[in-house]
Amino acid sequence: MRTTIGVRLTAPLLAAALGPAALLLAPASSATAAPSAFAAAAVPGMAAAPYEYLGWGNPQKPTDVMKATGVKWFTLAFILSDGGCNPKWDGSRALTGGSDEAAIKSIRAAGGDVVISVGGWSGNKLGEKCSSASALAGAYQKVIDAYHLKALDIDIENTEFGNATVRQRVVDALKIVKTRNPGIVTYVTLGTTPTGPDANGKDLIKRGAAAGLANDGWVVMPFDFGGHSGTMGQATVSALDGLKAAVKSAYGYTDDVAYRHIGVSSMNGKTDEAGETVTTGDFRAILGYAQQHHLARFSFWSVNRDRACGSGTDADACSGVAQSPYDFTKIVVQYQG
Repeated sequence: MRTTIGVRLTAPLLAAALGPAALLLAPASSATAAPSAFAAAAVPGMAAAPYEYLGWGNPQKPTDVMKATGVKWFTLAFILSDGGCNPKWDGSRALTGGSDEAAIKSIRAAGGDVVISVGGWSGNKLGEKCSSASALAGAYQKVIDAYHLKALDIDIENTEFGNATVRQRVVDALKIVKTRNPGIVTYVTLGTTPTGPDANGKDLIKRGAAAGLANDGWVVMPFDFGGHSGTMGQATVSALDGLKAAVKSAYGYTDDVAYRHIGVSSMNGKTDEAGETVTTGDFRAILGYAQQHHLARFSFWSVNRDRACGSGTDADACSGVAQSPYDFTKIVVQYQG
């Protein structure tokens, strides 16, 4: 996604396990990680947690969005490096004591909860600034501890995604996080082609399997394709089919288990790519696919954009298409795993 400062930030479901014990996905000693049992209703709404970015413009109050749509979970973005191996909101705002923590408290007071997203396209990446997997896991742990998180999203893009050493570091750090935090849900969000993950994406998934990382959801962002056939809904389904095949191959899962370990994070309305638009019809097609296969996650970038544009409104604060407020969120919130 593009922000007002002109850089791409991505949005980029899990079905939570049957209980706290079931959520602990034991790392496998061989090349694959043990699959888990999934039942999204165990943590209602976690599978459908749209992104909201509170760092610029005029973001909606999360509690107002909750009242208007029934959504309970949000994915709040983005945690970045402060220049070293230390996490801060956008690399500058402290984890606690500010407006971000206040927003999280308000969501929880209204009966909801949050996934926190680390990464995005722009800014200093913790995966690069932390020099070891243990140090990176320590940075992730600071975020988990600050908010007593049930779920963490690693949105791996740009230079983090393109560096094999960093991809391995992220995988190893997440495995440490899983060990230290029994029951925590982890998502890894990455870009995709219309036919599934590219070479870097497939490599990342293979590294996860080889390390025994029992990741809950490998999530693709099916937009900014630079060309595709059919509707964006059809292109998304094609990308998800390719993702399922990659996860199945790497982990040795059955089709059913592989589907339950993948997810989608779309973009509503006009994307960063000229001429590329994701409609509410496309969202309904994605919803049907997610419901059919019980995907781990159905999210999108972003709540900020889930409204029509007014005169002079920044394109990253609106969808660019004719719509009523929260048309896209109201589709996503129907997904329960």
